[in-house]
Amino acid sequence: MSLLRVLLVWIVIALVGALAAHFFLAADPGYVLIRHGGMDRTTTLVNAIVIALGAMVLFWLVVTLIALPFRSWGRYRETRAQSRFGEGLEALHHGHYTKAEKLLAQSADETPHYESAARLAAAQAALARDDAPAAQAHLNRLGERHPATRAIALAELAMRDERPIDALAALEAPAAQPLPPRGLALRADAWALTGHASEAYGLLGALRRQHALPDSQLAHREVRWAAASLREADDGNGLAERWEALPKGVRTETPVVLAYVDRAVALGWHDAATRALETALDARWDERLVSRYAALEAGDPAHRRTRLERWLQTHPASSGTMLGLSRLHHAQRDWPQARDYLQRAIEQGAGRDAWVQLGDNYAASGDERNARLCYANALRAADNQPIVALPSSQEPPVSIDAERRDSHGLPTLPDDRDLPPRV
Repeated sequence: MSLLRVLLVWIVIALVGALAAHFFLAADPGYVLIRHGGMDRTTTLVNAIVIALGAMVLFWLVVTLIALPFRSWGRYRETRAQSRFGEGLEALHHGHYTKAEKLLAQSADETPHYESAARLAAAQAALARDDAPAAQAHLNRLGERHPATRAIALAELAMRDERPIDALAALEAPAAQPLPPRGLALRADAWALTGHASEAYGLLGALRRQHALPDSQLAHREVRWAAASLREADDGNGLAERWEALPKGVRTETPVVLAYVDRAVALGWHDAATRALETALDARWDERLVSRYAALEAGDPAHRRTRLERWLQTHPASSGTMLGLSRLHHAQRDWPQARDYLQRAIEQGAGRDAWVQLGDNYAASGDERNARLCYANALRAADNQPIVALPSSQEPPVSIDAERRDSHGLPTLPDDRDLPPRV
């Protein structure tokens, strides 16, 4: 509101007050006596009210005029800070990082309203120049005025430099509690990077309630942290507890199942690993799980072969199932049957592993030439080079005796023993 407008408002208020006093005090205007310094001054109550209101307006006008330069200077500084803040953000977006850092730092020093945002942007400009100490200095100047903002920024800087422990230390500052959603997400990521995926997994509920991350990212982190927590299990009991605590949908995710199987096999829980793979494959088919099932070395071979044969009927193009059956037949020294499954797997694009197993098969059966060719093809498959076809198997040549004829031109047998017995 401009000065003239405010002055007019005060004048109107004074006039309204004077008219109201005159209306209510018209019958008896009252009597006011002021004695000061041996002099008496008298007037009516109406005049006294009008004089008092006029004095108040005059006092306000004098104070306003005195404060006007200071207020104008403050507005000028705030406008200049706003301008520098906007120009700094634009320079940061355009890639003029030195200019942006200077403008944003000046804006933060001139007005407290933009301090936190300006110092964060100045730190980003310093990081864009690869000047981490300058970024740290900008963040330290936030002090205790914006504890949560400072904690999140320091944690992001530490995570950028792969220092998750320092990130956790910054986020655990008492003044920064309770953490906003961004801080919770950083804390969970830092826990996961320090080898405490179970702690990160425990924060999923809070992350969902506060909508700290999109649903797709939360689902990805849930699978990743669940798999990491299973790999971190110290013993079989801890592994079983963490596995049972997972939702059923997560227990069928391929990375989670593979992590559980690897840890269970390492701890000697082969039956549990086999059951987990079979359950997951029955729920959702995945070639990686089939390949891992085929690579299991413990358990009942007959049971595994029955399972693999049943899966092959349902998924006839599964190269992992064929590789598993070839391993089982190879272990039983059934070279032809194992070779048949391997050749079928190669036709389905099994690649390097199938060629290595085929080479082992030929080597075990005594065919060193084909074994060397298979191993060479395994190297070619690993380098995405053309495969050399194996020589086709040939039957041994059959000797044919020359035809003999007698003097009359009739064919004769070479030996009397070849004649049919006489009756």
